[in-house]
Amino acid sequence: MRREGKELDTHHALNPDPVTRVFLIRHGQTEWNRQEVFRGRADVPLSATGHRQAEAVGRRLAGEPFSAIYCSPLSRAVATAHHLSGPNPQPTHGLVDMSYGEWEGLSHDQVRARFPDLYARWVSAPHLVRPPKGETLAEVRQRATETLTRIVARHRGTSVAVVSHRVVNKVLLCAILGLGEAGFWRIRQDTGCLNILESAGDRISIVLLNDVWHLQGLEPDASDF
Repeated sequence: MRREGKELDTHHALNPDPVTRVFLIRHGQTEWNRQEVFRGRADVPLSATGHRQAEAVGRRLAGEPFSAIYCSPLSRAVATAHHLSGPNPQPTHGLVDMSYGEWEGLSHDQVRARFPDLYARWVSAPHLVRPPKGETLAEVRQRATETLTRIVARHRGTSVAVVSHRVVNKVLLCAILGLGEAGFWRIRQDTGCLNILESAGDRISIVLLNDVWHLQGLEPDASDF
C-alpha cells in the first residue's frame, strides 16, 4: 500500500506545472550608452555597434520557438526586438525605461555637478532616490513585475522574449532574487545581454544572468550603463 505522500509526489511528477521560459534581453548600445548619458524616456536610437549586438542576439536565439516577443516602446528596444525570429514585437508600456526626469540627456559628470547630494545617494542607495520629475525604482518594479506576470500567465508553457532596459531588467532580477531595490548595483546588465528565466507554478527562477558570449569580437562597450 502506497503512502499518501508518495501518491501525491507521483501525481505531481505525472502532472507537472508547465514551464514558461522568458528570454529577458537588454537592448543594444546607443551613443548615449557609450558617452554615459542618462537616457530614460529619451528615444535614443541604436548605434552601429548596438545594431551589431542586436544581430548577435538574434543569431544566438534563431532556433528558439517564441510564442510572443514583447519590448519597450522606445526605438532602441523595438529595433533590438526586430532582430529576433518569431512573431512581430509587441511594444508594451510596462517595459519602458525608468523616467530620469531632469537627469535625462545629462552625463554622469553633469548630474554629479548639478545634483551632488542626490547623485551621491543614487550611487550609495538608489532605492531612496527620485530624480527630479522622474520615477523611483519601486515604481519601475511595480509596473515591470505586473507586466511580466501578465506575460507569463498569457503564454504558459511556451518561450517568450522580452526586450527592455538596464533599470527594468535589474529591478525584475532583484525582485526574483528577493534583493529588493537596494540590491540594484549588485545586478549587472550589459547592453545586448541575455538572461533566461523559468516560471513554473508560483515560482520563477533565474537560469542565466547577464550572458554576453554572443557579443565576443564586437567593439568594447560601456557595459553596465
